[in-house]
Order: sequence, then structure tokens, then C-alpha cells
Amino acid sequence: MGDDTLKYLKIDKSSWGTGAQPAAQKGGGFARLRLKPWMRWATLACALVLAGLAFRLLFPPALEVETTSVSQVYPSLGATILNASGYVTAQRKASVASKTTARLIWLGVEEGSLVYEGEVIAKLERDDVLAANDRAEATLKASQADIESGRAELADATRNYERMKKLVDEHIISQSDFDTAEARYKKAKAALDAATWNTGASRAASRESQAALEYTLLRAPFDAVVLTKNADLGDIVTPLGAAANAKASVVTVADMHSLLVETDVSESNVAKVKDGQPCEITLDALPGERFPGFVHMIVPTADRSKASVMVKVTFRKLDPRILPEMSAKVAFLDHELGDSERSPRVAVPAGAVAERAGAKLVFVVENGVAKAATVETGARIGDFVELVRGPKPGTRVVLNPPARMGDGGKVSVRR
Repeated sequence: MGDDTLKYLKIDKSSWGTGAQPAAQKGGGFARLRLKPWMRWATLACALVLAGLAFRLLFPPALEVETTSVSQVYPSLGATILNASGYVTAQRKASVASKTTARLIWLGVEEGSLVYEGEVIAKLERDDVLAANDRAEATLKASQADIESGRAELADATRNYERMKKLVDEHIISQSDFDTAEARYKKAKAALDAATWNTGASRAASRESQAALEYTLLRAPFDAVVLTKNADLGDIVTPLGAAANAKASVVTVADMHSLLVETDVSESNVAKVKDGQPCEITLDALPGERFPGFVHMIVPTADRSKASVMVKVTFRKLDPRILPEMSAKVAFLDHELGDSERSPRVAVPAGAVAERAGAKLVFVVENGVAKAATVETGARIGDFVELVRGPKPGTRVVLNPPARMGDGGKVSVRR
């Protein structure tokens, strides 16, 4: 093809917009169009849009999803009608103190010590109490000696009175001698009565001193465990604890067999709780354990500041690991759990199970990719569904997977 064959046509700019055909240069052939700048940019933009659509079709973006874990769920979750929180408390608890003010000279226990009812756990100084007790004992013995002396005097006065009475009747002695004998008799009898009353007072004083002496020995009020030690050797122990650095109690003890959970139930939900209702107790300190219990008491008063009612829940079987003041959660159940319902089961939230082509599956998230895993579901447990067959506990799966999600699709976890 020669130069004469190929001719270039020039566009007649004056003809644009008039509907006329552009004029061509002499000779005919192919024409080279001169496009305006805005047309070139529009063409480039269209090309970029088409390239972006092709890229999205070939490399789709990652779906933003929310994930959850396959976990072990207890069947009691499905039987729970109400949840509440509270603390473990001991119903038999005492602060061991003294009725007198004295200095602590001996302490035989520490935190965690097991004590028995009547056991001496501490001693207070008692020199003054011992002295008072000795004085009371001596006074008692003196009054008892006065009784013996009065009895002897009365016996002698009685015999003399009887003799004088016979003699005065026979007119052998004068009336004045008889009157003297009679007065002696009455005086001896009154002296014996006084000695008897004094002995009673001395005996009471002796018991009082013995009680004061006993107050210096601090004994366990019942079988218990020492929770806290509130005083050390040398501290002043006083009933009121008003003095500076004085201690109102020496130790605090609790009966570990009287532990139960005290929990607050809102007034709007208290109607769901009944005496003897089965419960399940969990402790923050023992997260893997669940303890069966029952409602022991609904305290017949409300707390106006919290608009709640206290409910006391008893453990069916106490565990030595349970300690007072542990935080606890109580699930109030609608029926007593059987043995098969006390073991955990593998489950996921119901929203994590999807149906594709009649099969139930979950999407396991691994390294930003959602992989479909077929599962076999069991019973519904609250908001969860049991997995009879499927991923192991701890596996991360997609929660509420979108309908367009497929096996192997890229995902990004929503924060």
C-alpha cells in the first residue's frame, strides 16, 4: 500500500454540532480523528472502572464478620429462670472479746486454726482479779468459821437457858439470872443467823470473783475456724474499744458448716423464687466447679435503697475449698437437675449454625479464611445449641454468617 493510497482526512471543525458530516481531504481513505481532551479523560475513567470491576470479580474483598467460640455449656443454662449474684457467708460467726478491760498476755491460735467449743484460745492479765478472788475466798472461809463459832455458842447458850428455866421454875435462882440466860440464848441464835447470811454473801462474792477470773480466759463459743486475728500480745482488749489502740475483739471465728450464699433478688423477680427451689451455685474462685443448692430462706423484708430482697441459698454439700466472703453467682432453676444434666456439653450460639443445601454447618475462621465444617446438632440449651459432632471447644467460628459466605471465603474479624 503506497502513500497515494493512504490519505488522511481532516475533520472540519466548523461542521461539529451542525449535524453535517465531517469533510474529508481529497483522495479518500482512512481518517485520523482528533478527540477533545475531556473525551480522552472520560475514556480513561471508563477503562479504570471496568478494570476495578474485573478485579473485584477475580479477587473479592474479605467479608467483615463477628466471631464466637465453640464452648462447653452446662445444660442447667436451659433450666435457669433467674440469675443473681452474692457472697458466701457464715450463719454462725462471732467476734471473741472480753467483758473486762485487760492486756492480752497469751494467744494460742492464728488464722485458719480449728477450735472447739469451750477451748481456751487467749488469756488476759489477771493479777488483780486473782487478788480479788483470794480475798473473796478468805472472806468466805471466815464467814464459815463464824457459823461454826455461832453454832457452838448457840448450843452452849441453849443448854444454859434450859437449865436456868428449870431452876427458875423451882425458885432456886432469881428471875434476873434467868433473863440473862435467855438473852444470851437469843443473842447466840441471832449471831448464828447473821453468820449464815454473811456466808451466803461471801459465797456470792466468791462466785463473782470466779466469774471475773473466767473472763480473763477467752474460750471458743462453738466449733469453728479462726478467720481473722484482731489483736496481738500486749494489746489492750476492752469491750467497747473506745480507748486509743484498744481492741474490741481478739479473733473472729466462724462455723464452716453454716456457710451459705446471701444474694439480692430484685423486687420484680422475687415472685420467681420459692422456698426449697433448686439452684446451681458458681464461685469466681472455683470457675470450673458448679455446686447444687436450694433456697433456704427468703428474708421477709426488702431493702428500699436497692429495691431488692435477700435470698439465702444453702449448699447441698459443702466443699472445704469454699470460704466465707467469696463472691458467688446463683442460678435459680425450674427443676432439679439429673446426673446427666450436670456434665458440660459442646455447644455454640444458635446464630453460628447455618444451613446450606439442607446441611447444617459452621464456618471456622483460620488465618482470615472461613472454612465450612458440617455439624450435627443436639438439644437447645438456652441461646446455645449442642454440637453432637463438630469442631472442638475453643474453635473460633463465624456468628450469624451472611448468606453469600462460602467455603474458603476471606473474612476480617469485626473489632
